Amino acid sequence: MDMKKAKIILLVFATILLIIITHIYVYLNTPPDNKRAIKTVFIPHGASFSWVADKLEREGIIKNAENFTLFAKFNGAIKNVKAGEYELNTSMLPADVLGKITKGVSKDYTITIPEGYNIYQIAQVFDKAKLVSRKEFLDIAFDRDFIASLGIKGRSLEGFLFPDTYRFNKLMGGKEIIRTMVKRFNKVYRTYIKEAAEKNNMTRESVVILASIIEKEAGSDEEKAVISAVFHNRLKRREKLQSDPTVIYGIHDFNGNLKKKDILTYTPYNTYIIQGLPPGPIASPGEQALIAAVNPSPVNYLYFVSKNDGSHIFSKTLAEHNRAVLKYQLHNK
Repeated sequence: MDMKKAKIILLVFATILLIIITHIYVYLNTPPDNKRAIKTVFIPHGASFSWVADKLEREGIIKNAENFTLFAKFNGAIKNVKAGEYELNTSMLPADVLGKITKGVSKDYTITIPEGYNIYQIAQVFDKAKLVSRKEFLDIAFDRDFIASLGIKGRSLEGFLFPDTYRFNKLMGGKEIIRTMVKRFNKVYRTYIKEAAEKNNMTRESVVILASIIEKEAGSDEEKAVISAVFHNRLKRREKLQSDPTVIYGIHDFNGNLKKKDILTYTPYNTYIIQGLPPGPIASPGEQALIAAVNPSPVNYLYFVSKNDGSHIFSKTLAEHNRAVLKYQLHNK
């Protein structure tokens, strides 16, 4: 081979190499577009890299699935993709996309469960967030075997799904989410509350039932211990609790208007009719309600009525209570 021919071949190879390097450089430094359109991509467990690359191309996160796959192979990242839900955008470079899906920087959801929400309202929160469907959540929360596995007695997990702010993701699934909430309840309960309950000869279940009623009745944290005292005093005297929220809980599809006939209609939760505590909690009590349930104020009140401003007036006798009802309720109707 003469020198001239060798130079031509070398020039061809150099040109091809330059084209390849230029192509790679352009690919690695050019996003699909500059619009920064946010796309949420869910990668399920067991998905192949080719499936992931095709999905990213269809969503406009990368330009070319084959090039992205070659880039991942070169970086030894083919088997490192983590399942999860990722928030990506169309202005990301391939290296950034690959880095995010291999580091497992999955999208989290902040879920806040307010104090006093019942199990059906909690299920609706997760359904709205599209983390767990309402039906699946309730099926799990009423699963007797699952409930027993958590060390809880009862027909459901009502009252044991602790109200708090959580960070969840779509990979967790309903059971893991519920376990997390029950674990949070256990952590709170095992502090002062468990010890105080044992001193008062109260079971954990009775504490949660009473705390759930206190949570629904109280207008503020300051009133919870006093409301607790009313219920403790009535229980000691074997007087019915007569709590409207328990009646409401026992009404299927309650329309927001509690009527006299509702109070006179038997359900297992109607504390105007049944003696003692209802068979289960009526909501998820927060820490202050749980503390109040085991540490009532040292007062002799037996009655309370709403003052229509979020607070209550408390009475020791029925005569005092009837005057309060006349002043704050009947005169306002």
